Amino acid sequence: MGRTSRVRSRYDDGSGFGVSNRRQGSKVSSNVLSGAGRLPLAFATITLFLALSLLALSSPQAWAHGKFSAYAIDITSGRALYARNENARRYPASLTKMMTLYLLFEDMERKRVSAASRFVVSRHAAAQPPSRLGLRPGQFITALDAIRALVTLSANDVAVVVAENRSGSEAAFAARMTRTARLLGMEHTSFRNASGLPDKRQYTTARDMALLGAALQARFPDYYHHFETSSFTHRGRTYRTHNHLLSRVPGVDGIKTGYIDASGYNIAVSLRRDARKIVAVVMGGRTVKSRDAYAAALVERVLPQARPGRGYYAGLLASIRRASPPAGSLQVARRAPLPGPRMSMSSYAIQLGAMTTKHAALSLIERAQPYVLEVTKDAEPSTRRVDVDGETLFRARFEGFANLASAHEACNRLEANQFSCFATIR
Repeated sequence: MGRTSRVRSRYDDGSGFGVSNRRQGSKVSSNVLSGAGRLPLAFATITLFLALSLLALSSPQAWAHGKFSAYAIDITSGRALYARNENARRYPASLTKMMTLYLLFEDMERKRVSAASRFVVSRHAAAQPPSRLGLRPGQFITALDAIRALVTLSANDVAVVVAENRSGSEAAFAARMTRTARLLGMEHTSFRNASGLPDKRQYTTARDMALLGAALQARFPDYYHHFETSSFTHRGRTYRTHNHLLSRVPGVDGIKTGYIDASGYNIAVSLRRDARKIVAVVMGGRTVKSRDAYAAALVERVLPQARPGRGYYAGLLASIRRASPPAGSLQVARRAPLPGPRMSMSSYAIQLGAMTTKHAALSLIERAQPYVLEVTKDAEPSTRRVDVDGETLFRARFEGFANLASAHEACNRLEANQFSCFATIR
């Protein structure tokens, strides 16, 4: 019991980092450093200072046991400005709440939730370890206060409240999170909870988190400003943001910090300055101070390489369109009756998702089929059309499993390879 209490006390969200420089996506190092002679002396001096800052932070003592990853992207052009271990699997910690907020913003955009909507607090939500707002079972919190609590305090109890009130359970909400991540192009991310508390099956990459940070800005211009919140007051108590870069680096307008023992100190940071927009993610810091120092130096270093502009790159906008089916459609489709004739006499099937187009369902089946074939050669792909509440969806399924055990085995294989899956009776 004593050990559990000690470990949980370290789940509090924070901010910190150091670096392991050297592999840049695109041409950052050569463009910044070799071009110094052509730039005004003052700018060259600043550039050299920032480069030396990154070198100083590359000390192994600055990083949490080899967990370092970093990625920076120009969200106007889509060009990678810096990349280091960007696709290495990492624990997101409270960066997870970026997706929790993404889905809440999505529901608000569709008028399914308003800022004044009240969410009820369950016993499960109230029992979450710190950081937390201290909500009690049966209390209510508005959607607006939930947003502020997630952005500033990174409240775990509030994350679960949002999940349960929007999808019925935290597990169902996490499935929606993972599905949305995949549609956004986050190919190496799996969510198992809404808070970022430790779960070995929950993982991401620096690149995926940068994509999510960019998508939040492009998709929700009317809500993104909440990430600039420096403090908020709830029931007479004021909470201040963990994102220290908001007040320290000109142009920083978000996004999120995170920490658990398994991840080290993480940060996703957005910077807008001189008509340039970048998102950078740094993961695996040993301390708040070293992580913040690295992130600050990194964004200053790569910003001159970003392209000025007001829009967002086409690939990002395309991924957002893909990720915009009716909110919660996957959960609704699971409860809908299954129409159409059976394809085989076997009674068991697995479902990967419910998509808004048949093409998307077929594409999902095609990607999953090699893993299903590792379990059985008898399962047959199926795209079943179903109309739910006026929405037409196409279920991506494999049918014809001989028994429930083999269906579960196929789902386990698929989930290990970043697919959502559940077994069902046909």
